[in-house]
Amino acid sequence: MMASSYNAKEEDGLHTIAGPGGGTIKNKKPDNTAFKQQRLPAWQPILTAGTVLPAFFVIGLIFIPIGIGLYVTSNNIKEFEIDYTGVDMSSPCFNCSQSFSWNTSRPCTCVLPFSLEQPFESNVFMYYGLSNFYQNHRRYVKSRDDSQLNGDSGSLTKPSKECEPYAFNDNKAIAPCGAIANSMFNDTLELFYFDPNGTRVQIPLMRKGIAWWTDKHVKFRNPDANNPNLTSVFQGTTKPINWRKPVYELDDDLENNGFINEDFIVWMRTAALPTFRKLYRIIQKKNNMTPTLPRGNYTLEVTYNYPVRSFEGRKRMILSTISWMGGKNPFLGIAYITVGSVCFFLGVVLLIIHHKYGNRNNSADIPN
Repeated sequence: MMASSYNAKEEDGLHTIAGPGGGTIKNKKPDNTAFKQQRLPAWQPILTAGTVLPAFFVIGLIFIPIGIGLYVTSNNIKEFEIDYTGVDMSSPCFNCSQSFSWNTSRPCTCVLPFSLEQPFESNVFMYYGLSNFYQNHRRYVKSRDDSQLNGDSGSLTKPSKECEPYAFNDNKAIAPCGAIANSMFNDTLELFYFDPNGTRVQIPLMRKGIAWWTDKHVKFRNPDANNPNLTSVFQGTTKPINWRKPVYELDDDLENNGFINEDFIVWMRTAALPTFRKLYRIIQKKNNMTPTLPRGNYTLEVTYNYPVRSFEGRKRMILSTISWMGGKNPFLGIAYITVGSVCFFLGVVLLIIHHKYGNRNNSADIPN
């Protein structure tokens, strides 16, 4: 007989067996362990009608009420949307959309009247929306320098190669560099309300508090944060090619200027889909006696700075309230209702099949 020896250092399951002539033969037999011989304790559920049917009914009875609640909550959110692209000749923004481009020196202004049939309570969130704009393109997403945006002085004058071809202009470093910053949305939207007396009242729009806290205080910082003179801080750099003014002139408020400008921060968080919306302003509720936006006539005044004809895009303004689940999104409620209904329907079908054929199978003689 041949004697076998086990080497504990073998990790591939090969064993060395001493042959009769003094040679060695490798045996591929797995180790005699619980793991390799599949002797580990295991739980193997036996699916019976008594366990499967209640599971289907329980899932259906839980998901359907949750879905109805989510759907009703979403429908209670008020939302108003107006397209101001100006592709139609009847649109007040038609002339602006046809004549405006990145090289236009003077912006175009258009006024769009609209009316709200229902008052908007609580805080109202104002968004701008773009369509057919692919912010999820791989090269577009990578075209930024996070070190520069975080206030690194070295990256300010020597931006990353990922920003090319928007890293330098006229032998000066672009701040902020990259294609994302270069294509920043820069339309100006103003909202006016006509009260019952016909007086034109401007709606106050909050420009702060629209960005994520982590973006505002962690990811984005101005170089030399202790220096309030941003003009000297960004000396030696130049503005992005498509911008009308440098980054240190985005706002008069020092806490909302430069790289920490919240409009800029919101734009730098790229969207996953080609049709998206981004938060533009917040309309805060003044008191509990009057709605934030009463029903009536309004006008939207647009300073048309952002051309979209080149990529066949569209622009829109959205007014929306929110709830505990966020903005208006009926999909989640519909998904819950659909899954719950399908499970409940399958439970009924399986119950009928079990009632019709279950007793027949149980009474059948099973040979030993």
